[in-house]
Amino acid sequence: TRSRAMRITLQPAVVLHRRPYRDTSLLVEALTRDHGRIGLVGRGMRGASNRRRGLLRPFLPVLLSWSGTGDLYTLTGAEETGQALDPPPRRLLSGLYLNELLYRLLTRHDPQPELFQRYLAALAALASGLDEETVLRVFEKHLLAILGYGLLLDREADDGFPIDPHRGYHYALDHGPRREPLADSLPIAGRSLLALADEVDLIDPEIRREVKRLTRAAIARQLDGRTLQTRELAKARRAPHENRE
Repeated sequence: TRSRAMRITLQPAVVLHRRPYRDTSLLVEALTRDHGRIGLVGRGMRGASNRRRGLLRPFLPVLLSWSGTGDLYTLTGAEETGQALDPPPRRLLSGLYLNELLYRLLTRHDPQPELFQRYLAALAALASGLDEETVLRVFEKHLLAILGYGLLLDREADDGFPIDPHRGYHYALDHGPRREPLADSLPIAGRSLLALADEVDLIDPEIRREVKRLTRAAIARQLDGRTLQTRELAKARRAPHENRE
């Protein structure tokens, strides 16, 4: 429990999630530039006439002010600071996936200014039409690295030799890429490892599949059995199409 009173004014932030609280208020989870993920109570902000309500939504860069003690602060102000970064409708689920990753994997009050900027850049890339899969995989890679679980992508784990794009490897999540398999290691081509390392567009279907399998496995380990709702929604959307094939 944090006992010291805090009063913060006009901090760059983006709302990750919000939900109703009591009769007229909102509970808000926001990613801020200098204070990390924080929880806020927006008192009286569910009223239709409250202009701040429209600012407390995902994908909109804002300046937030808050005060209080403990783990849940009182929102005292919200101002728009830039153009909304809403993904287009067909990419909305990807934007919500980024938000859910941050909500699930970040602890409160852990400042990550680099991650904040990479998150804004990823939203802008989704909105601009850049390759969706590449945007997601690169963000996952940087998120893991910033949290201290970075992937070894450019050299072999055992001897440090550079990754050969023409060789196949076995990636052990607690070890890295190696030539011989370990228990639960993932098969992956050298060219796939280097594609993620260099952040090139993941256009080749096989590279795309292998890279996605690697980053998702690494993230699953950090989720420790927790399920992501956005992934379940994505599966539900794919199911009717797959059943028709």
